[in-house]
Amino acid sequence: MFGRKKLNTGTIDCLIGAGTAIRGDVRFKGGLRIDGEVCGNVIAEEGEPSMLVLSENARIEGQVRAAHLVVNGTIVGPVQADELLELQPKAQVSGEIRYRAIEMHHGAILDGALAHLGGQERPHLELASSNE
Repeated sequence: MFGRKKLNTGTIDCLIGAGTAIRGDVRFKGGLRIDGEVCGNVIAEEGEPSMLVLSENARIEGQVRAAHLVVNGTIVGPVQADELLELQPKAQVSGEIRYRAIEMHHGAILDGALAHLGGQERPHLELASSNE
């Protein structure tokens, strides 16, 4: 559940439940799941393992930053995933998206620029020739 296969924090420590609306910034450590609404920035503690999960009914209007970000809801604002960004089928993101690695499922909608976070050399890839 919650993408444990790639999770580096191991647990979801906090839940913002469905029907909950927060006006203001949220700062967190570890794992956070949002089923409600946040009108403000949602930022993980830098240098700490973190995971943010947005369910399909979740909505954030503001900046979002975490090491591992799983989105199946709506984000309006800039997004940064320092390790992995998973965009599930009902994800809708409007704003600049910065990521180190990205996984996008069919049905996810992005409206904004994608930018890869540098720091690792990319492997040289060549297309296989079909004439051989």
